[in-house]
Amino acid sequence: MIHSLADVQSEHIGSGTRIWQFCVVLSGARIGDNCNICAQVFIENDVVIGDNVTIKNGVQLWDGLRIEDGVFIGPNVSFTNDLYPRSKQYPDEFPRTVVKSGASIGANATILPGIIIHENAMVGAGAVVTRDVPAGVTVVGNPAGEVSKR
Repeated sequence: MIHSLADVQSEHIGSGTRIWQFCVVLSGARIGDNCNICAQVFIENDVVIGDNVTIKNGVQLWDGLRIEDGVFIGPNVSFTNDLYPRSKQYPDEFPRTVVKSGASIGANATILPGIIIHENAMVGAGAVVTRDVPAGVTVVGNPAGEVSKR
C-alpha cells in the first residue's frame, strides 16, 4: 500500500510494505517486505531496508544507511552521513551506517555516520550515538553509554 500523497520513485518496494502520506522515496532505495514507513519519512537513493522494519514519523534516511530485518526506528530519529558537512562540498563516499537485525532506536536519538548498531541493541530516546553499540546492549544519554546487557 502506497498512500496517494507519497512520492515513491523506487520500484524496489517489498510485498506487504506500507508507505504513508508525505513520504519521499528516491529511485535507488530498496525496501523489503512487510515494512511500515510512517508519514513524513524521506529515504535517499543509497539506502537498503530489510524486512519487517518499522520507521516512525519524521525520520530521514541518508545515503550509506543499511537497516537489517526487524528493526524499529522511533519518531524523529536523526541519522547523519557526513562528519564534516559543508554546503555544496560532498565526500567522495558516504560512511556506511548499519542497524543490525532486531535493534531498536528510541525517539529523537541522533546516530553519527559510520556507526554499527548491532543485533538486538537498544538506543534510548534522545541518545546521541557516537560509537558502535554492541549486540544486546542498551545505551542512553549524550554521548550514549551502556546501561545494561540483555
